[in-house]
Parts: sequence; structure tokens; C-alpha cells
Amino acid sequence: MRRLPVLRPRTERADRVVKSICPYCAVGCGQLVYVQDETITDIEGDSDSPISEGCLCPKGAATRQLVTGDHRVNTVRYRAPYATAWTELPLETAMDMVADRVAAARDASWEAALPDGRAVNRTMALAHLGGATLDNEENYLLKKLYTALGIIQVENQARI
Repeated sequence: MRRLPVLRPRTERADRVVKSICPYCAVGCGQLVYVQDETITDIEGDSDSPISEGCLCPKGAATRQLVTGDHRVNTVRYRAPYATAWTELPLETAMDMVADRVAAARDASWEAALPDGRAVNRTMALAHLGGATLDNEENYLLKKLYTALGIIQVENQARI
């Protein structure tokens, strides 16, 4: 009679376990990140977390794919206006294109004061809608950047 292999949990072979916080929303659920040979093998809820007590929502349970998903595009893809195909760009070129466009929109729409003379120093041509994959620290830094640019329309949908 043939013996079936014994099934073992992925977590058993980990070299180390790193405590972390789920990056998907502002709740701050605790995670245990299992690492083997410098590769994430599993992510589970941290039962020591007073926030989540070992539970993760479906997004939190799938955070391993943020790092290890082979379906993720990891190059800059650009489709020019009216083009039918995507092209790859160097990251530096894409960043310069974004910066140039933000500066042009800001400069073209800058409002220093209201008609009655009250200073506003703002642009209404730019806005930001954050996503649930941004953590608290990223949202904080983005808000600081947008405020410095005079962008006042800032919102985030990272709610449960």
C-alpha cells in the first residue's frame, strides 16, 4: 500500500516570523509574516494583537500577494493619448512626466486669493482619492505633499 505524504503547514518551515501591521486600511490589524530563505511563505493574523486578536479580513489575508504575486506588473507601462498599445518607460522618465503634468496643472489653475481679497493659495484642478492599500504613514506623507502643492481636495476610501 502506497503511503501519502504527510501534509505540513507552510508556517512550520519558516526561518523566522516577523510581526507586522496590515497595510490595507487604518484599522491596524496585526500580522505574522512567515519567512523562509528571505521569501514570504505565509501571512496570518497575530493573536497577540489587541486590535484584531488574530483575525484578518479577506484583503488582509491576501497581503502575501502584494509582494509575491507573479501576476503583478513591475515595470512602468504608458499608453500615449490616442495610442492603441502600451509601451514600457524607464521609471525616471515616467516620474518626470508626472511631475511636469502636476506642475503645469497647478500653475495653470493657481488661485492666490478670492475676489474679495482673502488669501486661499490653492488649486482646484488637482485632487487625490487614496486607496485601501495605503497605510497610515503613506497617507500622512501624501497629505503633507498635497497641502504643500495647494491641493485641498483630498479624500481616502480606506474604510471598512
